[in-house]
Amino acid sequence: MAEKKAKYDAPEQLTDDKKRKAALADALRTIEKNYGKGSVMELGEKTDMNVEVIPTGSILLDDALGVGGYPKGRIIEIYGPESSGKTTVALHAAAEAQKLGETVAFIDAEHALDPVYAKNLGVNIDELLLSQPDTGEQGLEIADALVSSGAVGLIIVDSVAALVPRAEIDGEMGQSHVGLQARLMSQALRKLSGSVNKTKTVIIFINQIREKVGVMFGSPETTPGGRALKFYSTIRLDVRRSEQIKTPGKDKNVIGNVTKIKVVKNKVAPPFKLAQVELMYGQGISRVSEVIDLGVETDVIQKSGAWYDYNGEIKAQGKEPMKKLLLDNPDKMKEIEAKIKRKQAGEDIPDEEILEESFGTARLPIERE
Repeated sequence: MAEKKAKYDAPEQLTDDKKRKAALADALRTIEKNYGKGSVMELGEKTDMNVEVIPTGSILLDDALGVGGYPKGRIIEIYGPESSGKTTVALHAAAEAQKLGETVAFIDAEHALDPVYAKNLGVNIDELLLSQPDTGEQGLEIADALVSSGAVGLIIVDSVAALVPRAEIDGEMGQSHVGLQARLMSQALRKLSGSVNKTKTVIIFINQIREKVGVMFGSPETTPGGRALKFYSTIRLDVRRSEQIKTPGKDKNVIGNVTKIKVVKNKVAPPFKLAQVELMYGQGISRVSEVIDLGVETDVIQKSGAWYDYNGEIKAQGKEPMKKLLLDNPDKMKEIEAKIKRKQAGEDIPDEEILEESFGTARLPIERE
């Protein structure tokens, strides 16, 4: 005769409030003993509830992200067509991170970083950590080691498409390696997501775009590396060229591009906002152009037809001449920035107080005690 199975005593729901609190306290003590202090806590106990950010280097993009920059301890993806400005956007973040005293690492899987251009964008190349890995596994292991050290504030991986698995490099041309890179990225992101949050490191993955074959409806565009990066990313930016910027006059030389940066995904603020910036060849994002656009938007600068006027002191016909005048008068440009920030803050803040702050950080009014 078969033995009777031992009866399973399922835990019962406690109805008495005192007993529930005592049972919860016992459970929390056991968890802390086994897994360490802070393994479980009430949300109000967290001291870092406000989002810390690294500025993007663009006033308009900071505004579009809603929190003033890239949130620390998060994964960011920047993707778009070729030569759209993806690396430029990432390098501006590197320059801003260095200004905050953070150590920056650049994992150059494409082996295409131009140090002269990076220097022109404000990156201190003498203090920039550079790695040019041979395989995708090596690049991601280096990223994991840098994150785990807790000493690096920003890591840029350029690009996901160039993180080629070791098996593909060792194999022959034409040999099929289905799903290898997607599995590699999925495994790496599972490891990185927790350590990134603990060390408050920002990782920016630059990605390319591909087209799916046989798509009849919807966009055929996709990004390499599988779907894992889309899920783990806090912010995804779509960077695309819009139109060319040409010099005034007969020559009409192309000196830059108008670039649209769309916030496709955002977990810390409302998504789908658009920042339209000017990327100038050899210089990167034009800050003075953003100041002019915001000045017109906030009525600090008056615009009538093609004419721009600031208090009758600086006048120019056309945006390019106005940019040149402001670059020649940096004090006036700072003054305009201060007035713009005061109007955006919605308070009558003295200019000298505003000038003490960095214009590219979180756009909030100064709190007075």
